[in-house]
Amino acid sequence: MEIAVCVKRVPMVGGKIVVTADGQDVDTRMSGFTVSPHEECAVEEGVRLVERHGGSVTVLTLGPAAAADQLREMLALGASRAVLLETDGREWGPVATAEAIVAAVQGGPAAPEASAPPAPEASAPPAPEASAPPAPEASAPPAPEASAPHIPYDLLLFGNEAADTGDYQVAVRVAHALGLPCVTGIKNLEVADGRARARREYRGTEEVFDIPLPAVISVKEGINLPRYPSLPGRLRAKRATIERHEPRWHPDGLRKERLRVPAGESKRAEILGTGPDAVPALVALLDELGVFS
Repeated sequence: MEIAVCVKRVPMVGGKIVVTADGQDVDTRMSGFTVSPHEECAVEEGVRLVERHGGSVTVLTLGPAAAADQLREMLALGASRAVLLETDGREWGPVATAEAIVAAVQGGPAAPEASAPPAPEASAPPAPEASAPPAPEASAPPAPEASAPHIPYDLLLFGNEAADTGDYQVAVRVAHALGLPCVTGIKNLEVADGRARARREYRGTEEVFDIPLPAVISVKEGINLPRYPSLPGRLRAKRATIERHEPRWHPDGLRKERLRVPAGESKRAEILGTGPDAVPALVALLDELGVFS
């Protein structure tokens, strides 16, 4: 079973969020980077499926050269192959990101197979047979190829949304471009006999989806508890070769004007007094709050 998991490099923001002076980015000079929690769970889920059914997990990300660090973290969790769609550091929108992923998936590990089929078809040009048989035969092969582009993966896993932008779009756009079934927000996943059975919670009920593979599935944090990388896993990830490609950037239809940190509620403490002198002020405050009414 071949599984591809798409992850995103996001800043680790544990305290106050600061925006750069030009208002275009979050200031990450004092913070590190990690993988979105949903996507870390997606990698863990892919590794667990491969442990049960065999195969391999490819982890893919689009980002700057430094995003190789996050790919190595995922290799340490059990992924066997890493692909970096290297950018110049600009923020890619969901449309451009999905297009780059689609191109990487379609041109994945099994691209050379396209050069074999044309040879036998070109070497059989008998004139008598071309009049009757070719008509039905010529109309059949193009249809499946056009409707089902070659996809070297049985399952494409995504996080339900990125931790920084929360777009909720990339998985759906990739599925639409590839013509694959797609379910989102999944909290339980089972794969058997070429089909996936996915469950998610919605308004207190459980929805169950049974879809054929290949398919695109986005998972939510909580579907599993990601393992802690072992020392052998870390050493293997450190030595692993990361495949690098450079997709061409193009702007989305939407344009970012600026980022703004929402104003938080101001909190202040007022000292009413000390000892018995504070009693009148305290009684007045309680009366104002309606405690005595």
